[in-house]
Amino acid sequence: MTDSDSPRPDRPALDGVALSAAVTGSGLWRAVEVVEAIGSTNAELVARAAADEPEGLVLVAEHQQAGRGRLDRSWTSPPRAGLTVSLLLRPDVPAARRAWLSLLTGVALAEAVSEVTGVRTSLKWPNDLLAPDGTKLAGILAETAGTAVVVGVGLNVSTRRDELPDTGTSLALVAGGPVDRASVLQAFLGSFERRYSRWVQVLGDPVSSGLAQDYLAWCSTVGVTVTVTMPDGSALEGVAEAVDWDGRLVVRTDAGVVELASGDVRHVRRR
Repeated sequence: MTDSDSPRPDRPALDGVALSAAVTGSGLWRAVEVVEAIGSTNAELVARAAADEPEGLVLVAEHQQAGRGRLDRSWTSPPRAGLTVSLLLRPDVPAARRAWLSLLTGVALAEAVSEVTGVRTSLKWPNDLLAPDGTKLAGILAETAGTAVVVGVGLNVSTRRDELPDTGTSLALVAGGPVDRASVLQAFLGSFERRYSRWVQVLGDPVSSGLAQDYLAWCSTVGVTVTVTMPDGSALEGVAEAVDWDGRLVVRTDAGVVELASGDVRHVRRR
């Protein structure tokens, strides 16, 4: 074990047994598994989904060694410095509505952070949680696996400035003191379960479930002028006017209105 991998007193381990006892029961969550190290929590749950693992499994890694973000970008974090968690879901909703799962996850995460730390974050469409100054606190990645969807979250909690990229920050830095990872995770799982249950009950309708309204309340992308970079390197500029029923960003450009799915874009930047 290297010095960088050694346990630190300011980064205590998560107690998987206590977390399972706190969040499992008659609701969505069946079990919370905490592993010391893994290549990718999302990849592990995608494999389990293919083996018919039922909905409701939560997998948390103290250290993820081959984490991925959207568009296969890497996501790394020092051991026990953040929350790296994936959820296995089997939503009985129309396929087009599944794009809202990333947005639902963002709302639940923003609510949990606000509840535990008092920090008012914002959501950058489609998959980032931002600190008040616009730096990145967390990323979200949803992957389809047959009838299942695996949603992964990587949240910086106690990460120090010298451990972060220039565009990133952590809850401890923003809150100005230590933040308990278990409290954030438990609040996130509770908020997610409540929202997911309502969303599934109305077949993924973002309006009648209240999700669309609440997402817009947290979103810092809609209502501003943005530059959208496409996978081929081209860019378009316009005003982000809305998020539609299928979770796409609606941008009004000089040439007309464009609806963009998350897979259609590489980067969205406020002008």
